Amino acid sequence: MDRRAYPSDVDDEMWLFMRPYLTLVPENAPQRKYSLREMLNATLWVARTGSQWAYLPHDFPPYELVYQQARRWMEHGCFENMAHDLRALKREDALREGIPTVAIIDSRTLQSTAESGARAGYDGAKRRKGSKIHAAVDTLGNVLTLLVTPGNEQDRDQVYDLCREVQALTGGSIDVVIADQGYTGDQASTDAAVNDVELVVVKRPSGAHGFVLLPRRWIVERTFAWTARFRRLARDLERLPEMLLGFHWLALSVLLLHNLSPILGMGS
Repeated sequence: MDRRAYPSDVDDEMWLFMRPYLTLVPENAPQRKYSLREMLNATLWVARTGSQWAYLPHDFPPYELVYQQARRWMEHGCFENMAHDLRALKREDALREGIPTVAIIDSRTLQSTAESGARAGYDGAKRRKGSKIHAAVDTLGNVLTLLVTPGNEQDRDQVYDLCREVQALTGGSIDVVIADQGYTGDQASTDAAVNDVELVVVKRPSGAHGFVLLPRRWIVERTFAWTARFRRLARDLERLPEMLLGFHWLALSVLLLHNLSPILGMGS
């Protein structure tokens, strides 16, 4: 397979921004044989193409080492930290307050694979067996927090954890969480209230048929569409939930970096 057929390498300016987040040990550490930048390029290649690790082109470092490095990055939250900082820059560029007060929540079910194992559950609403990615985003579509559960877990059962996480992340600034009808119920409202959040369920108009664009609801759907541009996230291809979430944070970081490149002085 020709690596050049899928250009995913980071350029010099992007690497200068990303390097501090990814340097867990000194770059000149004696045990390091391959550059961190090449490790990142290989990880991005897997994220973009959805390829198996063993199918990395030979001009990348050995796939076993790339996987180990990617796993360390994701377990240490390197891409998550990067995405949060870029989210703050994005809000500043959009003339918004740095800390949001409204969040929007929803889930996406990824089709299971052999790697999903016991995490795969049947989502009756989507008629699909797989894993659910639960997301809370701000009103610009920037992700605040992510959770992964089996596909058979109810969306409303995740309200407490999602609200707790966004409040911890924002210092308790979230006043309202917007959701669809899958989050209807007294328990969901109570779980939100325990975290000092008002749960607002946006329902479809009565008698409506087909697709209806609901206020604010489309924002989180757009975010899921953004991440779907990375083929690794087209299905649940990960054995570990940390890797599944890590690839989402990697995708979100890359997307934000490209979006913010003018104000960060990249590509000038």
